[in-house]
Amino acid sequence: MRRTPHHPARGLGRAAAVAVLAAAVTLTSAPVEATAPPTVAPADTALEYSDGTPRNARLTIPGLPRITNLKVVAYRGKTDDGPGTRIQNRGIAASPYGPQGGIGPGGIGNYQVTAHRSSHGGIFRRTPTLRKGDKVYVDAGPWRYVYEVFKTRWVSFRSAKSLRAQRAPVPGKPGKKATRGFITISTCATPEDRAAGNYWTDQYGNPEHRIDKIGILVKRVARPSQG
Repeated sequence: MRRTPHHPARGLGRAAAVAVLAAAVTLTSAPVEATAPPTVAPADTALEYSDGTPRNARLTIPGLPRITNLKVVAYRGKTDDGPGTRIQNRGIAASPYGPQGGIGPGGIGNYQVTAHRSSHGGIFRRTPTLRKGDKVYVDAGPWRYVYEVFKTRWVSFRSAKSLRAQRAPVPGKPGKKATRGFITISTCATPEDRAAGNYWTDQYGNPEHRIDKIGILVKRVARPSQG
């Protein structure tokens, strides 16, 4: 696993650090920097994208029963800021957009979705268990956008570089122009940080680290009927 400058295992004895790192790898079920995304059609051919307009959506993750038709509220801001945290405190997900945020569902770029893991219902409690190849459905307007998970990233809220990578149009690659649609599903690494003796939090109660699952848009289909 690739370490951030403030890795949660830092400061422990050797045996304890190895145990914490092993637990984190087991939990995320993927390396911090995995292989390249699956091959899909580029933006200018067969794969159909939205225009990236921010809008509220519904999130479904097969295999995680609690995440079915979950409301995702779009707001202008950046991941896990004050307004975003207040949305998450309602037991739903938040999606920041704007200069430091992402784009809307189905667009070319980085669609960012955040929710709590260990508080206010803990709706994202199991998202760190997502594996490479797992599907994520985002319903917006008449369409369902199907994303496929291909990578796991750890993010440090105490590192400006790490946050830029999280919020970049191509997740993990600041400065690179996006030509495909991505999704970043982000939640806190509170259990891992606490196990490592890291009790740092920001003004909103967020721990230092977050676990992000990165997916790529592979299909757009008609939105299934909810009735």
